[in-house]
Amino acid sequence: MDAGRHRGIKLYTYSEVESVSGYVGNFTVRIRKRARSVIEELCTGCGLCQEKCPRKVTDTAFEAGMGQRKAIYRPFAQAVPNTPVLDRESCLYFTKGRCRLCEKACPVGAIDYEQEDQTIEVKVGAIVVATGLAMWDPGKLPQYSYGRSPNILTGIQFERLSSAGGPTGGKILTAEGRQPERVAIIHCVGSRDDHAHRYCSRICCMYSLKHAHQVRDKTGAEVYDFYMDMRAFGKAYDEYYRRVQEEGVTFIRGRGADIEVLPDGKLRVRGEDNDLGRLVTVDVDIVVLATAVEAQPDSNRVASLFGLGRTPDGFYAEAHPKLRPVETTTAGVMLAGTCQGPRDVLDAVAHAGAAALEVVRIFNQGQVTIPPTVAEIDADQCVGCGECVLVCPYSAIAIGDESKAQINPALCQGCGTCTAACPAGAITSLHFTDDEIVAQLDGLLAEPA
Repeated sequence: MDAGRHRGIKLYTYSEVESVSGYVGNFTVRIRKRARSVIEELCTGCGLCQEKCPRKVTDTAFEAGMGQRKAIYRPFAQAVPNTPVLDRESCLYFTKGRCRLCEKACPVGAIDYEQEDQTIEVKVGAIVVATGLAMWDPGKLPQYSYGRSPNILTGIQFERLSSAGGPTGGKILTAEGRQPERVAIIHCVGSRDDHAHRYCSRICCMYSLKHAHQVRDKTGAEVYDFYMDMRAFGKAYDEYYRRVQEEGVTFIRGRGADIEVLPDGKLRVRGEDNDLGRLVTVDVDIVVLATAVEAQPDSNRVASLFGLGRTPDGFYAEAHPKLRPVETTTAGVMLAGTCQGPRDVLDAVAHAGAAALEVVRIFNQGQVTIPPTVAEIDADQCVGCGECVLVCPYSAIAIGDESKAQINPALCQGCGTCTAACPAGAITSLHFTDDEIVAQLDGLLAEPA
């Protein structure tokens, strides 16, 4: 809310970036502001339109499928701005041509069914990419039976179940409406797994411990926690782990192997106990899957927009993992939070603060120093075929006057892709010319004096 009220911050919500051009200090960003069917300048956020709307649909976003919302809705209670959005795919007026109750209920006439998307262009000096992460779908591993029982939940779904603003008002209940007697929590579902993601998602151990504590505190049910190894790496995290142990949670060191849905609705969890050296079986009422986190599904498109690299795990690549953890290879574009890799709230806040200060540093410099290892085009040899434009990962090349390729040195990172692709041999990578590389090879292979 502080950001929404700040004079120096302009929010474009319910919007997406369509294109980015330019370079550090001189970016042009084209933004598509999607039609809400609600006029923001008139709306007071009274909520009458939501109250009168007769259409309810499952909320797969904020409620993670655990609750419902209206066809006209606010994404969540603290949304900024406090303006609802009309879901045209669910609205009875757009699907069947009737209703319009929200329009009749609005006291200020803010409903506009004819509203269209707007295209906005803004000039910016730097960009911070903070697109967050996505939760992995455990249905991709059939041994966990996700989707076969409403009592098999992901961590996000259990978060909504235990929240005071959730569908049960914070009461931990089974899908049948009764309090559970036994609950199983399975770690590393989709993480550290050759069949899903090999990396550790980092946050799963600690939120699983929190869920175990909540179950014991609110229901007194028995909790069985299947884990590979506990990675309580943060400040006071190991102390919290010990506290949950003292609360009576049963920890089983070994991956939960599979879940079977029994005819009576119970869930049978089979897993390995590495300490005992044997398989164990437990029948429970609820299973919570600590699912992996992964890069956003559109991360490839966003990477192309902003000229970002990606690591093998799909997250955006930083310029240097230790010395430049918030910068990217595209000057003026920073990373913040979990778009760069899995991290918890504390690390994400620190990372975002570092990205903001890096932007301030660039602006305070007044000028930017670019690396000398850029590509250079010999206009006499260039035939204007455009191959270099197609292969350049940083959009640093364009066909200019006289149908000749031109390189913007502020965008070029000297990767050498265009040099290798040019069929006419018109592009040279400065400080990495053919003669220099051959001389280095000669020196490397020369016999010692």
